[in-house]
Amino acid sequence: MGLFSSNQPVQVTEEQILAALRQVQEPELGGDLVSRQMVKHIAICDGIVRCTIELTTPACPLKDQIRNDIVAAVSAVPGVKEVNVDFTANVRRPAGIPEQAAIPGVANVLAVAAGKGGVGKSTVAANLAVALAQMGAQVGLLDADVFGPSLPLMLGIHGQPAAVSDANGQPMMLPLTNHGIKVMSVGFLIDESQPVIWRGPMVSQLLRQFLYQVAWAPLDYLIIDMPPGTGDVALTLAQSLPLTGALIVTTPQQVATIDVIKAMEMFRKVNVPLLGIVENMAYFVAPDTGKRYNIFGSGGAERLARRLGVPLLGQIPLGMSVREGGDTGQPAVISDAPDAYAELFRELARQVAARISVLQYATG
Repeated sequence: MGLFSSNQPVQVTEEQILAALRQVQEPELGGDLVSRQMVKHIAICDGIVRCTIELTTPACPLKDQIRNDIVAAVSAVPGVKEVNVDFTANVRRPAGIPEQAAIPGVANVLAVAAGKGGVGKSTVAANLAVALAQMGAQVGLLDADVFGPSLPLMLGIHGQPAAVSDANGQPMMLPLTNHGIKVMSVGFLIDESQPVIWRGPMVSQLLRQFLYQVAWAPLDYLIIDMPPGTGDVALTLAQSLPLTGALIVTTPQQVATIDVIKAMEMFRKVNVPLLGIVENMAYFVAPDTGKRYNIFGSGGAERLARRLGVPLLGQIPLGMSVREGGDTGQPAVISDAPDAYAELFRELARQVAARISVLQYATG
């Protein structure tokens, strides 16, 4: 018997690994990893397999599931001793946006909007931007709330943007940076004690400069902190921006959700996809007792999402650390404090990124 036995290891081929990967489905977009051209590299050495998979966003919420499915499928191939999975990401520009309207070097433009002020729209926008950057995305944040610019304070950024010239000699501004993101705000250009007393056309001209005369590139996501409501500036931005989609922020109370409907209808009328709703200040957990209080009511955003047929992407509680972070320039998502709810902001970022990817592949 020993005469015919062999100690030669089983040779694993790339074709066998590809066949195994054809059994792994992309859980959100559908289709297998090979047919979706997500498999970018396969290396095999002594039964150790390393696969490089290209995701549609670095903030993919199902990354761990994809990794586990790959390991299970490839480990079943005879001769495989170990499976390693590396991820890269390629954030695509949405189909249908003409090149002349696109912001150079920016893949996706996301509006964070609210039907009324005071719901924490800027808090959500700032933490969403930083959370996406934490996950490896290249992110910019534009403060389009010209009459109430709060992002410089929330992000702890001070100073004025430098002026440079691009390759064609055109004047450009360099965005300021902090917490891994690029930021532009009218708050960098005026004294914080001075009001902005401008009419709509002047504001629209300034915001256009912030979009097309700022050196944003390269960005996976440019997040626009929109002015509240559905006034002239908000409508002009919604009509003229190459928006990938809009994220709507509300609180649970009915007076806020009523205004959300108006904001969502504005975006629908100008054919901007609705990514979903975020319920901010959803509830409060007392730090001493752990008891939950629904200060602004409960279920408002969930009912609204069902009624309008859009997903509820996140519910962010009231937290002292969220408020303190906004006042000190330290976004809640970088805090370890329990009532900063950093993981909820990160989960919101994953859901938003996934929703963008799904919408792009559905229309592309």
